Amino acid sequence: MSNPLDDMMKKFSELLPEPVRNLQEDLEKNMRSVMETGLQKMNLVTREEFDIQTAVLQRTREKLEALEARLNEWENKQASATNQNEQGGAN
Repeated sequence: MSNPLDDMMKKFSELLPEPVRNLQEDLEKNMRSVMETGLQKMNLVTREEFDIQTAVLQRTREKLEALEARLNEWENKQASATNQNEQGGAN
């Protein structure tokens, strides 16, 4: 699997005029350095880190949904008990 940065540099180099291609090696080194510095400043994460955080978020959502369901069940029981107490007290 090729490096996306290498692919981008190759495409960029192919667009250059012939006289400039003669300086290609130096240009590639300098451009690579500039691009790597720029990408580092963007505060990007790897695909693996992204996938891990996605899985953590999914588990958190599942737990939240389960807690919401339990809370709704508990609230319904409380409302039902309150209604029964009010009806029993009214007789």
